[in-house]
Amino acid sequence: MDAQLRRSVDLSAYPDLVVIYLGFRLRGPRGVWSALRIGRGVRPMLASRPEGLLAHETIFFGLAHFGFRQYWRDLECLERFTRSEPHRGWWTGFLKDQGGAGFWHETYTARGGMEAIYVNMPASVGFAAFAPPRQPQGPYMSARGRIAAAGS
Repeated sequence: MDAQLRRSVDLSAYPDLVVIYLGFRLRGPRGVWSALRIGRGVRPMLASRPEGLLAHETIFFGLAHFGFRQYWRDLECLERFTRSEPHRGWWTGFLKDQGGAGFWHETYTARGGMEAIYVNMPASVGFAAFAPPRQPQGPYMSARGRIAAAGS
């Protein structure tokens, strides 16, 4: 292997880095409409470049399963984004009607915390493939609460 092709990165400027994987799985024909709604929402979000979003990538897990990987400067920036429009409106609407789709996300922090949520998924993915389930209630209702609980 040519040593010129091998490289790494210096993450020392990002001590609070957060990586989040978001997945969306179509569960039927209505899921296509839900996927289009997400696509229409992601484009303006990327154009406005929310504070703290360092990078965004689209990932295809399969024909009916796609998602995103995002890198955020810190959990505070990610939380501020999720509590603002258009994300807040999309998430509230999705929880009321999943529209033939399942959604999941897994969050990893540079400081060692991890958390996940799965909504209407037809099969286990990620952490859910091996870790016991826990209802998202009380301190487990928020990503921050789940990260704190995982660290204790």
